[in-house]
Amino acid sequence: MSADGSGVEKAAPAGETAEEFKVRDAVSAPDAEGRARRATRRFPLFTRDTARPEGGGRAAGGDAPAPARQWPMLAVLSLVGAGLLLTAMDAFRIGTMLIGVALIGGAVLRFVLPGVGMLAVRSRFTDITTYGVLGLAIVLLALMVQPDPWLEIPFLKDTLHFTVDT
Repeated sequence: MSADGSGVEKAAPAGETAEEFKVRDAVSAPDAEGRARRATRRFPLFTRDTARPEGGGRAAGGDAPAPARQWPMLAVLSLVGAGLLLTAMDAFRIGTMLIGVALIGGAVLRFVLPGVGMLAVRSRFTDITTYGVLGLAIVLLALMVQPDPWLEIPFLKDTLHFTVDT
């Protein structure tokens, strides 16, 4: 049991004695000056560290060069770059489909691999959902682009007739 009766033992910061530095419980972290705050569920005013998202660790060991540690992100960015290049060279449909496939591939990598480096931005579920939905939407839109769409969805054509008076 600690001196303040909370049962939580805390070490004093460098240069201070244990008498000067008291924390009542695990929630009341010290403020910027090192003084103990009252118990609150609010986030601290100054953040000292940010938690890495789950799976945000390196994709390869620390002794590997930087490109090898971040290969999932580089793979997705390379495919997106190739898609943008194809789009710029007047292969719009193929280029945008490649961009969508790259995002779907990012979702698959995020689902399969335990560590994907910088490809992990949010929680695993949010990343997979975001990459997958955006990739699927881009691929579907690329398939339906005019002229001569490769994919025709009849109810969308009917919806267009209801919304636009021609």
